[in-house]
Amino acid sequence: MSRPRTRSAGQSAGRLRRRAAVALAAAGATALAGCAGAGALPSSGDGEQIVVAIVSNPQMQDAIALQDHFRAEHPDVDVRFVSLPENEARAKITASVATGGGEFDVVMISNYETQMWAQNGWIENLQPYAEQTEGYAPEDFVPSVREALSYEGDLYSVPFYGESSFLAYRQDLFAEAGLEMPERPTWDDVRELAAELHDPAQDFSGVCLRGLAGWGEVMAPMSTVINTFGGRWFDEQWNAGLDSPQTREAVETYVDTVQQYGQPGAATSGFGDCLTRFSQGQAAMWYDATSMVSSVEDPNASTVAGDVGYAPAPVAETDSAGWLYSWSLAIPSTTEHPDAAWDFVSWMTSPDYIRLVGEELGWERVPPGSRLSTYEIPQYAEVSEAYADATLQAMNEATQENTMTEPVPYPGIQFVGIPEFQDLGTRVGQQMSAAIAGQRSVPDALAQSQLYAETVAETYRAERAEGGGS
Repeated sequence: MSRPRTRSAGQSAGRLRRRAAVALAAAGATALAGCAGAGALPSSGDGEQIVVAIVSNPQMQDAIALQDHFRAEHPDVDVRFVSLPENEARAKITASVATGGGEFDVVMISNYETQMWAQNGWIENLQPYAEQTEGYAPEDFVPSVREALSYEGDLYSVPFYGESSFLAYRQDLFAEAGLEMPERPTWDDVRELAAELHDPAQDFSGVCLRGLAGWGEVMAPMSTVINTFGGRWFDEQWNAGLDSPQTREAVETYVDTVQQYGQPGAATSGFGDCLTRFSQGQAAMWYDATSMVSSVEDPNASTVAGDVGYAPAPVAETDSAGWLYSWSLAIPSTTEHPDAAWDFVSWMTSPDYIRLVGEELGWERVPPGSRLSTYEIPQYAEVSEAYADATLQAMNEATQENTMTEPVPYPGIQFVGIPEFQDLGTRVGQQMSAAIAGQRSVPDALAQSQLYAETVAETYRAERAEGGGS
């Protein structure tokens, strides 16, 4: 039966911001024109073809590995995957959706894009689909994640997994060294503990931190550090704050920590690199996304499974510091196959898929943080005992009120919820990565970053002056 298709009602707002997003998308399309087929995987049959663009993280690769189960349930739907590294996927998906390119029928996005794209009419309202699909249970989504993926009360993307951030550490090594992880570690604690365990002669780092340029790479953890030290990207009047004393202290702490006690080649380390290093026993601590547990606790892929403890995100001036993020699936409004697209989206984000991963690949591999019912499955409760409570606590505490010292005019914790942030965050990320590599001083990197941020801020200040608000 054909399901209803609806369009966003908010297509008239924020023209300047939409133009910025389209310009960014065009730039992304130009940058990636030479690799349009990169990451493309063969289709699964001869039915109605849909193209699914996803990020090549481990949990998404599991979905590709399990696609025969989808094909058995939907033999008339032929799925072709385009799987790309995070930075490339963001640029290519944004380029396609923002310009109405129509290459994709399903796209993997996040809570950063969802509300903006819904307002612009770029993605389908999924609430009618979710409510009419038997057993899908949209009310089962973790409340904070469901809210972040909704626009005007309706879901416009649905979570594949949700996450905050926390500090993973080797309990066995801490015990051997007589060290104890504080209940609420500070960044000073992290530095002291890392110094105790750092052993570069054995290719063992005291801590692993992202340094790879990108708004979703180095700037994700670094932004939480800026927040907890009292810094802000912008104040309530849209004045850029990347050259403030608080931001400088935060960035200097992060850069010095990874230079002194971090992994070799930190400036090119992203989530995947730190995941490999930590899970193969080459780091004592790792501050990053709570979704790491699907791989860190997998005994078939990790040498440290069962030896890891989890502490809240390190803080400075705030009570909490974790982020809130969700990799989710959306359907572009340009698709010619909305029902087939929903068939796949609902399969990959359903309670049944959670159980399928557990039964086929192992309960450690289950995508975490999307559904409350996941934590009620006995098998998952058993394997997640060390991190389930820590994950849910981090997600519940991930609010601006808990993680920032001053109010801001934008949504987001580890990102700024404006279209220009993809470009701004990437440019600032390049400066931070250069500082980590020792190619620029922190003051110089922040001075350049402030110039980038001020260019964006001028537009928003002008809107306020004209009565357009923030």
